Amino acid sequence: MRSSSGRNSSGNNGGSRGGNSGGRGSSGGRGNYRGAGNSRDDRRDDKRDDKRDDKRDDKPKRPSKPRPEERRYDVGAGGTQSGPKSGRGASARGGAKGGPKQGQQRGARSAPSRSREYETRAEERNRERYAGKPKVNLPKTFPGAEQEGERLQKILARAGYGSRRACEELVDEARVEVNGEIVLEQGLRVDPEKDEIKVDGLTVATQSYQFFSLNKPAGVVSTMEDTEGRQCLGDYVTNRETRLFHVGRLDTETEGVILLTNHGELAHRLTHPKYGVKKVYLAHIVGPIPRDLGKQLKDGIQLEDGYARADHFRVVEQTGKNYLVEVTLHEGRKHIVRRMLAEAGFPVDKLVRVAFGPITLGDQKSGWLRRLSNTEVGMLMKEVDL
Repeated sequence: MRSSSGRNSSGNNGGSRGGNSGGRGSSGGRGNYRGAGNSRDDRRDDKRDDKRDDKRDDKPKRPSKPRPEERRYDVGAGGTQSGPKSGRGASARGGAKGGPKQGQQRGARSAPSRSREYETRAEERNRERYAGKPKVNLPKTFPGAEQEGERLQKILARAGYGSRRACEELVDEARVEVNGEIVLEQGLRVDPEKDEIKVDGLTVATQSYQFFSLNKPAGVVSTMEDTEGRQCLGDYVTNRETRLFHVGRLDTETEGVILLTNHGELAHRLTHPKYGVKKVYLAHIVGPIPRDLGKQLKDGIQLEDGYARADHFRVVEQTGKNYLVEVTLHEGRKHIVRRMLAEAGFPVDKLVRVAFGPITLGDQKSGWLRRLSNTEVGMLMKEVDL
């Protein structure tokens, strides 16, 4: 009886404490929580808890992230795919910052790397093994492989006539001819080493030829190298990969157009008197000059090495006794213009070559080097029947 009464009293005390604590309910008392005055408060608390639970149930639940110690990673060959693939990422799966690489266990040993000497010996043995065997020609399986040559539009594009599409339009317009016949179909294959290709009647330089025009200043020697250390033509083309040479010569004190190229046949024909390529010079002389000076130069002036004749002569400008005259000729003898005018009684103060065949000086500044266009190259080749 004593022990039971003690327990009942403690339970009642616990229930009263739970009711007085502001609705903590069963968490406050250890015995019978239904003490005096606690049932109404407990009912209110239960209703509030039910409303909160209903509101929480209506909201979508977000997936809870696992704690760091609960995460699993697909590490190595023994990793599982069930674990999350985010988190540490590549570092846990064998990335740059650590962790074993995929397909490799932590305790496995890697194969020893071969030395360079070993690789070199192996390559030499393979070469010796297959050195005496004949070369096997594999069958050509891709379409068009049995055809020889190169597509025409590709050759024209490489020669500088625009894109391949633009070169195809040249063919459609019937402006391209191969070996004297106009091309009317696309995709024609030609041999750039053997076939003659022309665009608008001008020959196309299909090989790796280079053509330049230099406005030579006064005082520059017309050689590619000078043993005396003087300024020469080679100083203007030192950065070129191929060896260039000059077409003809100009006097050291004469300015104007001089051509540089690596096309030997073209350079030979441009300087040969057989083809009659004309050069135009502007000379400054002091007059007065007779009216028949042009006739004298066209009929021929007797020089030490024979007669020299001008193809054309005219007076360009006159200022008092100073005359600027134009002399056109196709010969290329040394100092020929200076010697002709001096023999006629009019020494030259200044001489400039303003044209070499179809290549004119224009507004090109002194000492400037420019690459010839495809049209200019074609005109040069047409001039000498190339």
